[in-house]
Amino acid sequence: MNIIIPMAGIGSRLRPHTLTVPKPLVPVAGKPIVQRLVEDIAKVVNQPLEHIAFVVGPNEQFFGKEIQMHLLAVAQKLGAKGSIHVQSEALGTAHAIYQAEQALSGNVIVAFADTLFRADFKLDASADGTIWVKEVEDPRAFGVVKLNEEGTIIDFVEKPENPESNLAIIGIYYFKDGAALKKEIKYLLDNEIKEKGEYQLTNALESLKSQGCKFIPGKVVEWWDCGNKNATVYTNQRVLANATENLVSKCVNNINSEIIAPCYIAENVKLINAKVGPYVSIGAGTVIENSTIDNSIIQSDSHIENATLTNSMIGNKAYYNGEACEISIGDYSE
Repeated sequence: MNIIIPMAGIGSRLRPHTLTVPKPLVPVAGKPIVQRLVEDIAKVVNQPLEHIAFVVGPNEQFFGKEIQMHLLAVAQKLGAKGSIHVQSEALGTAHAIYQAEQALSGNVIVAFADTLFRADFKLDASADGTIWVKEVEDPRAFGVVKLNEEGTIIDFVEKPENPESNLAIIGIYYFKDGAALKKEIKYLLDNEIKEKGEYQLTNALESLKSQGCKFIPGKVVEWWDCGNKNATVYTNQRVLANATENLVSKCVNNINSEIIAPCYIAENVKLINAKVGPYVSIGAGTVIENSTIDNSIIQSDSHIENATLTNSMIGNKAYYNGEACEISIGDYSE
């Protein structure tokens, strides 16, 4: 199984946290979003991963050598070959996937790196393709699929004004024949077939369907977005709520403090007269004193004091001394 992870976006809605790091590398419950994504996919597909191809943007600040080495290490940890591919222009989903054309062979999963999920099904490798979907209250903001009575996908509709389906596409796709997808995307590129100025994956899906490919839905139990601060904090909450292991390091220096599970607390965190949790993630080396914090993400080597925080997100090497509030401050902020 090959996996292609398009992640070239700059994550502007998650600023200031994405001013210094790409959104897929922002940690949720102690792991970068993209690492959690590929680990979750590995559990669902239930077969060895051969190649994980990361499609990044051209901005050296975000996707330089250090970031690329981190991504390759994620692939290696899962026993797969890793590769980095640069999308020099934002020309759409199909264009992004095609940058990793060497991974478009055999069984392929395409997963856009700004979403996480929880699923209790195993991949049906006998189908030509699987489109991961989730029922939503208002489908108008999403691409949706329509099903026939047998549960086969018969149509893909992008942001419908009058939705006939509430099954939103969450951005994860399985293809039994990656080479067939590669051929269809190449046709789009060669013939300048665009929608709204971009090459769209849904056009390739429609072409494959018209040739007789059978696509089925893969329904997920939960779908968590990481598009902005509130969504990312909520995703952190849900990941912690579903954790089956203790995520509190034994190396926490706890001085007259209380930890309310579930929490992720990394090594060498110091808690002094603090009450932390539930649903709090704290990176390594952070100090929290005289504070009460719940439902928040605080990254590494930061210092928080005299605060009562909720639904907050604080970056690396930040300092905060303040009253009760909900805040979002990035790396190196004070």
